[in-house]
Amino acid sequence: MIMNSKVKNEVNKLINFVNTSNNIYIASHVNPDGDSIGSELALGLALRKIKRDKDKVKLLAIDKTPQNLKFLPGIKLIEEVNLEENIDLLITVDCSDPDRLNDYREMIDKAENVINIDHHKSNNYFGDVNIVDPKASSTGEIIYFILEYLGLEIDEDIATCLYVSLSTDTGSFKYDNTTSITHNIASKLIDKGININDITVNVYQNRPLVKTKLFIESLNSLELHHNNKVAIICVTQEMIKKCNAQIEDIDGFVEFIRDIDTVEVACILKELSNNEIKIGLRSKKFVDVAYIASKFGGGGHTKASGCTIYEKIEIAKEKILEEIKNNLR
Repeated sequence: MIMNSKVKNEVNKLINFVNTSNNIYIASHVNPDGDSIGSELALGLALRKIKRDKDKVKLLAIDKTPQNLKFLPGIKLIEEVNLEENIDLLITVDCSDPDRLNDYREMIDKAENVINIDHHKSNNYFGDVNIVDPKASSTGEIIYFILEYLGLEIDEDIATCLYVSLSTDTGSFKYDNTTSITHNIASKLIDKGININDITVNVYQNRPLVKTKLFIESLNSLELHHNNKVAIICVTQEMIKKCNAQIEDIDGFVEFIRDIDTVEVACILKELSNNEIKIGLRSKKFVDVAYIASKFGGGGHTKASGCTIYEKIEIAKEKILEEIKNNLR
């Protein structure tokens, strides 16, 4: 992130709001991932160091924390809380749209000031302060530069959270959003004494058996389309119940089918309810899946995005396949 005068001005506003606010709420988004949880924790832990009453900095649980992230330092600080009538400051991280705050959407209107920190190109700049950089590998990368600019200590706990943000949102530093800046930050975080093996085991090598069973079950639905350039799988509520799994156990499936050698676009349909299908999209080289997702009110990154279609799963599959087909030409 380039800390030019405009960005510095926004960050200065952030710290001014932090210093003058009696209560601060930090929130990420529904269906949180490593970047959103890592960013929320890193910023929360840092701000709790500088507030005289650290309990005035509250970290909101917008949704369930994935099992593989529950090892992170400070994770118990993320909790469901009763909102105060007067909200001085709301800071959203990794959240491109207020609707992604789920049941906490109303906070946007109730808060005296809103700070929006994000790296999605689909961000709609809903904050009073917007620190948004679509070129950043992750929101964690932006948080790192904010803390560095403000001279706030990045200790081992904060470094661990930031490293998980960078690692997960870059596909373990494999995606093309990984830059020399990303690697440089990762190097500095490692120098803080973080336990790489502990992070790797917890984040990437700790798959529950029920998730494995659900994954095997979902592969039975695998279809290949358009000369095997498109791979699609469906995960129904029936499958989830059969495997005694949870909806969050689906995470990572779409990346697996994307890695089939002929595939350019991978798609997963998750049946949240009978007429609510959450769709995950991934691409390899030339298809902008964020554009495809935007056709259904979604968004994200060029090669990783998502949306929701409010139809039965069979109809949702037809609609998303047609849009993918249009963008393969």
